[in-house]
Amino acid sequence: MVRRALTRRLRPERPYILGLTGSIGMGKTTAAKALKRLHVPVFSSDTAVHRLLAPGGHGVDPVGDAFPAACADGGISRPKLASLVFGNPQALARLESILHPLVRAETERFLAAARRARRPVVVLDIPLLYEIGAEDRVHEVIVVTAPESLQRARVLARGGQTPERLKAILDRQIPDRVKRARADFIVPTGLSKRDSLRRLARIAILARQRRKA
Repeated sequence: MVRRALTRRLRPERPYILGLTGSIGMGKTTAAKALKRLHVPVFSSDTAVHRLLAPGGHGVDPVGDAFPAACADGGISRPKLASLVFGNPQALARLESILHPLVRAETERFLAAARRARRPVVVLDIPLLYEIGAEDRVHEVIVVTAPESLQRARVLARGGQTPERLKAILDRQIPDRVKRARADFIVPTGLSKRDSLRRLARIAILARQRRKA
């Protein structure tokens, strides 16, 4: 599927922007690492949040003011913060209202740097891309996917994860089948790493070609 944005000519200095998303446990982190190995710059919104909440980060003061119990060692304790917003939609909405604009600003700085470096293609790694309407900020979207049984096994193997917490996370996310239906590219991660890498390499090549069009 060719997105509407493709009908507009790109300004010469603008990179072609791919969005990378997928539900929890679908292999998005591995896909992002593979794209970096293919020399495609990747902006990770999760990594940006880590920086924002680390000591000295721009998110420490506003998040600390809103959730003082999450403050620890000059930064914000992510486990404590998660426990404060888990199962509390109002608290989660308050946190997102603080973090989303800060992450958006980080994204714009990343894109500005990519333009200056004349990068032809970049990737925005956004776990909740569809949920927050960020697909309008990219030219095409890559969705990573895997069988539900594999997804569950991957997530529950992580420290601190429980079936209840997984269900709460999935309840906030658009179902995988809907994401796949809306995607421009689908990358299964339950087959083999080699197959996934080949697919990502083809997408990177195609994006570069479209950037030149």
